[in-house]
Amino acid sequence: MYNADAKIWNKSIDFAHKIISPSTYSCDLCALTHGSFSEKKTWKEFRETTLHEFLFQYKNEFLEKHKEVDYTKFQFPVILEQKKQDFFVLIDSEELTLINTVENLIEKLKQKLS
Repeated sequence: MYNADAKIWNKSIDFAHKIISPSTYSCDLCALTHGSFSEKKTWKEFRETTLHEFLFQYKNEFLEKHKEVDYTKFQFPVILEQKKQDFFVLIDSEELTLINTVENLIEKLKQKLS
């Protein structure tokens, strides 16, 4: 889940923020998987060729969709794995801050999903 809001105004601000001051952008997951204008090629190729299905949601969309459980305890951004109706943390926000390239993210996901 991205640490961003899906509303169009927020998306515009996030877009500008990534370009003007990328080092202070608050979503490490977005910074790893996307460039200024689109999804990074390496990430897209991994996502499209892996056997795992990925769903990307903004924080507000996820929390709105899953009101029955208090997921506000998660620190966003976060990578979750869904098993039946429950979500489990694969890579938490703190660990995401330590991952500095999309290639490292992919390797970490391969390790955790195998």
